Amino acid sequence: MIIGSSLGGIPVSTTHTITGSIMGVGLTKRVSSVRWGVATNIILAWILTIPTTMIVSGTIYFIISLFIK
Repeated sequence: MIIGSSLGGIPVSTTHTITGSIMGVGLTKRVSSVRWGVATNIILAWILTIPTTMIVSGTIYFIISLFIK
């Protein structure tokens, strides 16, 4: 998946690819072999990471800009 995506010019995270592959292999055995609670936490972390880092970095920038003027 990583090589194919790279050849196609699509940027992918190796972490996303590996995690998705592990869940995919678990699904081929049986649906109950995947720990869905862990999978849900991983997906929520992926979704919340970018907005959270934007808020934190924006707050830090604002605080620093108050002292630099």
